[in-house]
Amino acid sequence: MQSKAKTPEDYISELPEERKQPISKLRETILKNLPEGFEEEMSYGMIGYVVPHSLYPAGYHVNPDLPLPFINIASQKNFIALYHMGIYSDKDLLNWFVSEYPKHVKTKLDMGKSCIRFKNTNHIPYKLIGDLVSKMSAAQWINKYEQAWKK
Repeated sequence: MQSKAKTPEDYISELPEERKQPISKLRETILKNLPEGFEEEMSYGMIGYVVPHSLYPAGYHVNPDLPLPFINIASQKNFIALYHMGIYSDKDLLNWFVSEYPKHVKTKLDMGKSCIRFKNTNHIPYKLIGDLVSKMSAAQWINKYEQAWKK
């Protein structure tokens, strides 16, 4: 579900009460651990973390007017989603995350290619998410991105 909110604060204020605290905590975790170079903005109707044009003028190849997306968080109908393009593009990072997840959460990992779904907000592994967020710099993401789409 895409929001028309203009700021992350507006996005969170529109959420149902039971989703405000987990999304806020997820946002705080990301901001605390996000390497230098990324910026927070509303992106695709979700809270997004992007490489700005000031660091990567080419922007997103699908729409160069947009900055290069990296992470998004969203409150979907039946779950909270964390979209992390790093785990989609880096097999080692994906393998690390998949192996670490059971050490933090007793429930089965619910994941797509870049989407980690949390149906139970009590099972969001904030420390693990913080570790995941810190593992790829903006320069590393740009390099991975360019390797993937310029083939």
